[in-house]
Amino acid sequence: MLDALSERLQNTFRRLGSSGRIGEQELDEALREVRIALLEADVNFKVVRDFIARVREKGLGQEVLTSITPGQQVISIVHDELVRTLGGEDAPLLKPDSGPIKILIVGTKGSGKTTLAGRLALRLKNEGHRPLLVSTDFERVAASEQLQVLAKSIDVPCYVEAKEAPAVDVAKRALAEAKKQNVTAIIVDTVGAVALDDDTADGLAALADEVDPTEVLIVVDAMSGQEAVTIAKEFHEAIEGTGIVVTKVDSDSRGGAVLSVREVTGLPIKLITTGERLEALEDFHPERFASRVLGMGDVVTLVEKAKASLGSRSVEDMTKRMRSGQFDLEDFLGQMEQVKSMGPLGGLLDMLPGASGIKKQLGGVEFNDGFFSQSEAIVRSMTLQERRNPEILNGSRRRRIARGSGTTPQDVNRLLNQFKDARKLMQAMTSGKGAGGIMRMLGM
Repeated sequence: MLDALSERLQNTFRRLGSSGRIGEQELDEALREVRIALLEADVNFKVVRDFIARVREKGLGQEVLTSITPGQQVISIVHDELVRTLGGEDAPLLKPDSGPIKILIVGTKGSGKTTLAGRLALRLKNEGHRPLLVSTDFERVAASEQLQVLAKSIDVPCYVEAKEAPAVDVAKRALAEAKKQNVTAIIVDTVGAVALDDDTADGLAALADEVDPTEVLIVVDAMSGQEAVTIAKEFHEAIEGTGIVVTKVDSDSRGGAVLSVREVTGLPIKLITTGERLEALEDFHPERFASRVLGMGDVVTLVEKAKASLGSRSVEDMTKRMRSGQFDLEDFLGQMEQVKSMGPLGGLLDMLPGASGIKKQLGGVEFNDGFFSQSEAIVRSMTLQERRNPEILNGSRRRRIARGSGTTPQDVNRLLNQFKDARKLMQAMTSGKGAGGIMRMLGM
């Protein structure tokens, strides 16, 4: 997501930074490119207009025009205004002082509301809560069954009713059940809407009155563009939402919904989803997201994902093995599984500074989990002895592994070469060598 926008903005600022000086004409030419890039990314027209006006006003300030590095100053202004457009400050989920957390999830059909309910239940469970999932959607075929499957997969209770009933009545009985079970978090999934007509709006408002939620989360599908933003505004006006969740941020969408929804609705973006796994739910940080858009990366989030996936003990043990040269294909397999748990490979790459440049240098390489699947199949086709001592893998062994994994000997050779390079890089990074040595390894 946002690759095209990010690359275009970086190219614009690269030219701006190399101009040496910036006058009104140079700034207007650069901002014209920025305006076109944002509009092509499906950002709301009024949001673009206000954004460009703010950047231009600050960009023509005396401190920029007289700066030694005016190009960098303008980039800094764009970054700050982008953060402002995205909401400025983080907006975490509300936690009441007493009583259970009650979350009402609303949004359009197909936006990912039911899956979001499961993701939230998993997160709250991991935080020590006892969540209860509640289904009030009788319109979508198998909506309650899907919620039950999600609940079972994460071992949390789910309240559903076999016969169709008004959502308000279902919620009333679900709240009574929650009290019996002494749950500490209630997550209510609702019927989706294609368009928010009066009947649907009245029904959701009545449901909100009954539940009295801590949070009313409005789900926006990143792939729906400005249409989703418009409907999100209608939801907010009808039932007074407390926050936005943008789903499918890892998709190939142009990204305009994420960049528009805060200013159009007035509501903060609280969460985004970035993959298929239930764990792929992230807190939204405006400053970090702005850095991603401008190609500066998001190393903080990347580190947080790594810590959550690996754990400090695992990292320490692995570091010792790398330093001693004991890192083998068993470890390599474990590392691949842990990286998979952090989210889509393309999304992780986007968090590195200069990600678009890296992708361009790699020329058309698809960053998806297919790489992991093939590599895992190859390693699992090896014996334990071969994984621990890859040096013994001669031609006949490699041909046997290729047959067992449904690949070719060339695929096996490629993986082994990648493993050798990774092991050298890891030893360099853990042996105390300077950054120059590490960068030479990366270049290799």
